[in-house]
Amino acid sequence: MNSILKIALASAFICLLSLQTTAQTSKYKCMLQMSNYMGEGAYIVVSLVNAKGEYDKTLYVMGDDKKWYKTLKEWHKFYSKKPTDISAKTGASVTGGDRSITTLEIEDSKINKGYKLRFETAVEDNKYYTADLEIPLTTEGIANKVEGKSYIRYVRLSKI
Repeated sequence: MNSILKIALASAFICLLSLQTTAQTSKYKCMLQMSNYMGEGAYIVVSLVNAKGEYDKTLYVMGDDKKWYKTLKEWHKFYSKKPTDISAKTGASVTGGDRSITTLEIEDSKINKGYKLRFETAVEDNKYYTADLEIPLTTEGIANKVEGKSYIRYVRLSKI
């Protein structure tokens, strides 16, 4: 009986440890409104960047033709070094004046720790923006409507 209790306790301890290592995430609806620019559809990458501005993770890619990924120069450097399967995180490019609604999954441990969401944009035969828009990954930053610098008019997040 004593050995059964020890096995049960050891199993419970292992289960608790495995739960701790699993990152808790929250889902956010991301509404992106494009400005009324002239030109082709924009390729947009939504990345998680740390306090030093270094890429941590790709959250979403708007534009599914891989041949254009290199136009998103800074993100592509990161992606080329650590290629991951982003097929589940891709959608259509977005043209001037259009609106896009997607879902982003963000680790709760990244909130209020100096991270940002970076929206990087590129449009064929037009200027490239490493940070068309950045949202501080803070409780307050996530709740605000954030204005873009060029192709993106604004982004609004809401927790779902």
